[in-house]
Order: sequence, then structure tokens, then C-alpha cells
Amino acid sequence: MTFLATVLTMFPEAFPGPLGVSLIGTAWRERGLWGLETVDIRGFSNDKRGFLDDTPAGGGPGQVMRADVIASALDSVEATGRPFLYMSARGRPLTQARVKAWARGPGVIVLCGRFEGVDQRVIDARGFEEISVGDVVLAGGEAAAQLVIEACVRLLPGVLGEAGSLSDESFENDLLEHPQYTRPRMFEGREIPEVLLSGHHGEVARWKAAQREQTTRERRPDLWAAHLANQQAKGGKAQ
Repeated sequence: MTFLATVLTMFPEAFPGPLGVSLIGTAWRERGLWGLETVDIRGFSNDKRGFLDDTPAGGGPGQVMRADVIASALDSVEATGRPFLYMSARGRPLTQARVKAWARGPGVIVLCGRFEGVDQRVIDARGFEEISVGDVVLAGGEAAAQLVIEACVRLLPGVLGEAGSLSDESFENDLLEHPQYTRPRMFEGREIPEVLLSGHHGEVARWKAAQREQTTRERRPDLWAAHLANQQAKGGKAQ
């Protein structure tokens, strides 16, 4: 089963964008480990001028993307059990746990909104899950869709050079990743921590674990609280 990402957008020319470069792009173009297709929403407009938006019911600024046009575009796609995602600032926050779940499936179908958004009726009728990539408002959903797709694809077997690189990264066990260093040993008066050059694997592992915990406590108290709760549930403890 190949992971397939289908994007419904007014701007198919925005893709593949960053999805077409580096390991993610190689896994798609050369190795066939995942697939990407776009659907131009404008092609499903019944208006001879190609309009797919109208004024908001109840008044207000801007335009709203029409439910019937979005539905027609979506119905042209073979879903094959894939979830419908709508990138929206009012959606539930994107999490690594959700990404992992999608990456284990056949792919995703992502709707990119524009203007003031999409008529709520098609979101409800077609069962879209509204997803936010942060407490910010974007001009459209294309950049957010690329973020979601990349987050999923990098988890697919064989995409990254080393599967072990996933084990200690941010959000594993509700912790943020430890700091990373490389040559030169000295940079503008700052040295690589001595423990990382010691060759003592046990000491290095303990340093990395302590750094992950300290960074999470300082930067993401919400994740730290979740980590403590999970450790307690497992019968362990964190420092």
C-alpha cells in the first residue's frame, strides 16, 4: 500500500513545493514510496467565469468558498478509506500522535481553504476533520497542507536514511529533542559539551535524557505535565 496525498486547492501550482526536494522528494519521484496528486477546485465551478465563492450569509467581509463546488471536487476523488482534512485556524491542533495515525493508513485528502473559509455545511456533510498547524492565520491552506503531508511522509518506512533518527526526536514520550552539535569543536567561544566527546555512551545517553527533560520543562509545561502523567501511569518517574 502506497501512501497517497490528495490536495484540493485553488492553486495546484503551489505543489510539490518543499515536498519535491531532499529525502521526501526522492522518496516520491524516484522511489515511489508515496504519491502526491492535486485537484484544482476551480475546475468544478458551475459559474462560466470560474467563480467558486460567494458573499457570507448574514453579512461580513470577504467571500466564502461554496459548499457545492467543494463537494463536487471532493466527490471526484477516490477516497479509499483516507481521512478528509480541512486546514483551518479554528481546527484542533496538529499533533505528532495524529500524524502517526495518518502515516499508518493509506494516505490523506487535504482541503485548502481561501478567502474567509469554506461553507460549514460541506465540512459537516463530508466529515472533514478541521486541523490547525498553530495559533496563526494564513492566507490559504496550501502551506499548512504541505506541513501535514511532510510530517506524515517522513514517518513512512524507508523514507529517512536512518529509522533510528525518529526515536529521540521531539514529541517522543511527550518530550522535546535534546540540543545537537557538530564540528568545529569551538564556535565563537562556545564549546561542544565535553560529555558528548567523552566516548562514554552511558554518560551521553544520560546527558541527552536530562536535556530533553529540562528543555521540555522550560519550553512546554503542557508536554512536561503529560510526560509526568504517563511516567506515573507506567510506574516510573522523571526528575
